[in-house]
Parts: sequence; C-alpha cells; structure tokens
Amino acid sequence: MTSTGTMRIHFSKTVLGSSCRDRVPGSCFPRLLTRGLSTSNESLRKTRLYDFHVQNGAKMVPFAGYAMPLSYGSVGQVASHNHVRMSAGLFDVGHMVQSHFRGATTMAFLEWLTPSSLKSLSPYSSTLSVLLNENGGIIDDTVITKHSDNAFYVVTNAGRRDRDLAWFRQKLDEWNSGERAKDGKVEHEILEDWGLVALQGPKAAEYLQNLTSADLTKLTFGKSAYVTIGGFLLHVARGGYTGEDGFEISIPPSQTVEVAQLLSQSPVQLAGLGARDSLRLEAGMCLYGNDLDEDTSPVEAGLSWVIGKDRKESGDFIGADGVRKHLKDGPPRRRVGLVVEGAPARQGTRIFAHSGKEVIGKITSGIPSPTLNKNIAMGYVLSGWHKKGTEVEVDVRNKLRKAFVTPMPFIKPNYWRG
Repeated sequence: MTSTGTMRIHFSKTVLGSSCRDRVPGSCFPRLLTRGLSTSNESLRKTRLYDFHVQNGAKMVPFAGYAMPLSYGSVGQVASHNHVRMSAGLFDVGHMVQSHFRGATTMAFLEWLTPSSLKSLSPYSSTLSVLLNENGGIIDDTVITKHSDNAFYVVTNAGRRDRDLAWFRQKLDEWNSGERAKDGKVEHEILEDWGLVALQGPKAAEYLQNLTSADLTKLTFGKSAYVTIGGFLLHVARGGYTGEDGFEISIPPSQTVEVAQLLSQSPVQLAGLGARDSLRLEAGMCLYGNDLDEDTSPVEAGLSWVIGKDRKESGDFIGADGVRKHLKDGPPRRRVGLVVEGAPARQGTRIFAHSGKEVIGKITSGIPSPTLNKNIAMGYVLSGWHKKGTEVEVDVRNKLRKAFVTPMPFIKPNYWRG
C-alpha cells in the first residue's frame, strides 16, 4: 500500500510508503497474478503516466485493474532491482488510491476504522496501519499521514479500491449520522487521477536535493512536507516500499508527466512492477492479496506494532475483539521469513515440519533474491514453528527442500533518520 505499493513509520517494522502492495506479475514469477482482471487494454484503467511509460519502452501488463509497467526496454528485472539498490529508480504508483479526510472528528473516525494511535502522531508524520473488518481481519493495509487533528492524507491499495471505497462510504454514513459526529462531520475527498511516484535508492536524496531549495536532510523517514521541486509545489513523504531511502511524491494531474520527466534523468532509471516486488520482499514488506487478506489478523501478520499501546486494552476500533483475542491468547499462525535451499519456493507452496509429514503452513511470496543470491520467501506457519532458526521443509516441484525461519527484513534497511 502496494503494491505501492511501511512513515512515524517502521516497515515490517519497516514499512513506509504506499502501500502498493497488491499482487505483482513479473518476469521472475511463473504466473501473471491479476486476480481475475481482464487482460483487455480497453477495460484497464490508466495512470497519468501511461503514454510516458509507452514512450520509454515499457512492457505494460494488467495489474490491480490498471495497465502498469512491468519493465522498460532491455533492462531486466534483476538489473533494475540492482540499480535501485545501488543508485536510484523511479516507480509509478499512481494506481494507488489517494484520499483526504477532513472535519472536526476525523481523527476519532480514523481511530475507529484502524487500531492505530493517531493522537500520538505529530503533524506531517505518518504510520502504516490496517483497515479491519468486524472479525479483526485485514481489509487493506494503508499509510496514514496526519496533517492536523482535523486533516489526514490516506493511501490505500488499487486492488482493494472497490472494497475500500465502499467501506469508507458505509462507515462515513454511520459516523456522520450518529452521536459521534456531534462536534462535526467527516468529509472524504478522493484524489482522482492524481499522480504518485516513488523515487527510491541511495542516490535519491542527492538527486532530489538538486531540484529544490528545501533542506531534505530535515525531512526524515516517516515525515512529509509540501516542497517546491523544479517549480512545482508537491506533497513529499520520505519513505517507500523498497527498504532504501526515498520519497513518495503526490502530484496534481496536470503536472504529473512534467514531474516524472524531471525525476527520471540520469542516474535515475525508470523501474517497474518486477523490480518493485523483489525489492519489497527483500525488505520484508507485505503484499496485499499474497501476504495479507481478510482472514488474517494484524497479530498473525506480525503487524501488532501498528496497534497503539493505548489501544490494545481499551481502544474502540472495528474488529477489536478479534484482535485482542490474538493478543491475549496468541495467534494460531504467524508470518515468517524463510531462506530456502535449492529451487525457490513460490506462492502457495506448502510448508512441512522437518519430518516431512505434517503440513504446518504455506508460502505467500517467494523469489530468488538478487541482492543476497539466496532463495527467500515469506509465509505463515503454525505458532510454535515461527522461532528464528527453526528448520522446516517446503514442497517445491514435488520435492521437499530444507528451509530455515529467518528474521525479516532480509536486507538491512537504509532509511534516512537524520
């Protein structure tokens, strides 16, 4: 959320940024994971940068209802991944849903929809959070930025657009017609057709600094500000979905192409969904639809840290009973990282006890890591099998292969904290 896919932010405890966090098709993945979406270009939405991508040689694929770039020209997924790790890449995450919530009771409303403690956020700080259903399952993961007590900027996943927006409408109607809105109703504005790009990598800050007089060293991880970049006043958030330093930049529709051109000169390379997915998995970040769904609680997902300390016991949020049960009794399963010997384990691969007889979980995301030259994966195992160093086996192509539970993120994040 995101893919686009943690901001105050930790992602995994380290996840900042958008969420884009929906299923990703890619050259390193055996199937296009389009979740029932049509492959007809006529039926797909397009971001403001569609023509820009085509002009730059992008291979466009269906993703979360949009035509999105998988890769560009002859630059492969691994080369693009490595360039972001070593230099800088620019991602189009304009398929993400950007929203403003405003009104006197906005903070209380969002604290009802999520388990996060938004009161503790300072202005222009962000946090990863989750929208929960009545059972405590994750409807979507989201990044929430507090501009003031009465104004919040929220980014949600493109693949959950219909579900999220319907949920917002339903809950806004309940809130605004009830006693809790007595001090003022909440308004919801969707920033339709706005651009959103992510400039990521160790050279991202140096590149962006050359385009602005603002001192970007003061804009630390999880913080945002309105910054003039090349003559354009833009909302800039420090963070992202790669584990590298970087920025997510929201752009008015009429300025999106010009800003993308400004941000994609050498040494920056355009990067697509293939690189984005391998980068986020190395950084231990969840992908909605793979690693998160409505049958998974934040406790199972290893996201208990998004639940405010003051809210674990007494917070009045949707799904609180289910979440508190998992906090108190422990979840039945837990999300873990794995390093797999031999061939890579893909989504859906079964995880066995090391005896090879008992199924104890399944893989939700898996790739050969370009950075580590190891096969890494993320998945869920029964509680008790989640401890660091635990040996398990995974069924890859009808052959059991050794795997070991490994802490995430798999790589050391390089966020700018000042």
